[in-house]
Amino acid sequence: MNTEMYQTPMEVAVYQLHNFSISFFSSLLGGDVVSVKLDNSASGASVVAIDNKIEQAMDLVKNHLMYAVREEVEILKEQIRELVEKNSQLERENTLLKTLASPEQLEKFQSCLSPEEPAPESPQVPEAPGGSAV
Repeated sequence: MNTEMYQTPMEVAVYQLHNFSISFFSSLLGGDVVSVKLDNSASGASVVAIDNKIEQAMDLVKNHLMYAVREEVEILKEQIRELVEKNSQLERENTLLKTLASPEQLEKFQSCLSPEEPAPESPQVPEAPGGSAV
């Protein structure tokens, strides 16, 4: 780095910061490192060019992150749909099993769930002829 052309430490720091920013964003984007030389005569135009490149790199990073987030949201929405569907299926299955179980089976099941509490009264299922439910 040639810093003799810069008069103050602030000018040197600005030069180093701009070079770091461009190198950093270029490495993030997988591109070649852009080398920028500033001289006293064209420093204003170079700073604007550097700022534009930094802004473009930041826009690319932002777009990439937004795309990744949208993709993840779609995956999560699909997982939620699948879980809601499975939950609904399990609730229907549970209801069916409750209706097919005998009162004794329901009472035994309830006592296994909460041994210290008395089992609540289970709904009576009408028995079909022959002694079996449904």
